[in-house]
Amino acid sequence: MSAQEGSTCLPLDQNGRSSVPGETLADRIRRALEADISSGRLEPGSKLDEQELAEQYGVSRTPVREAFRLLAASHLVELRGRQGAVVRTISAQILIEMFQVMAELEGLCARLAARRANPAQLSRIGAIHKRLEEVSASGDIDLFYDVNQEFHEAVYEASSNGFLADQTRRLRNQVAAYRRRVTHRPSRIPKTLKEHGEVIAAIRVHDDEAAQRAMRDHVNLLGDDLLDFLAAYG
Repeated sequence: MSAQEGSTCLPLDQNGRSSVPGETLADRIRRALEADISSGRLEPGSKLDEQELAEQYGVSRTPVREAFRLLAASHLVELRGRQGAVVRTISAQILIEMFQVMAELEGLCARLAARRANPAQLSRIGAIHKRLEEVSASGDIDLFYDVNQEFHEAVYEASSNGFLADQTRRLRNQVAAYRRRVTHRPSRIPKTLKEHGEVIAAIRVHDDEAAQRAMRDHVNLLGDDLLDFLAAYG
């Protein structure tokens, strides 16, 4: 898929500037491309054409080039000199290691959420899970993945640790395209709902150890989940 075919629309004002106050064009382009990479619209190995993107967004090549540098700093894109920018491809072994770290970070988010979540945050987590159950019945896997991501974001927020949430989110974005593939495995959706239920139950009774363990096991690739991942990766 080309960058132009996959890219998210970039909101600009009438003068071609970013419509978000305080955000540079490079930041806005980076955010749009990051969303395309995380969603899988831009697949690993896809080449990002600097001129094509500049024309699509109606900007010069300078902010596009800067956006590429920002994405490279986040390990989402590789800069290959004259070959240009390419969406990063990650080996299966490195991905498994990244999922292991991801599991620890998300587990810590859940642990802190169990200790710190207020009633409004608990209600939001429960409401998102209920919506996820409803979406699962529709068979819309991509929507299920998006709502699932909302669930995890709500747990990050309930941890009340902005630095931890940011670091968890950064790593999640790096593995998002691959994580989405696992969601498409037939057994993954019912397992996700069951595992989320265990996380919620532990958070609601403020059992921080159980919440951490449940979330860590949910995210980590073990047993059949690892086999499913390797099959999806192939």
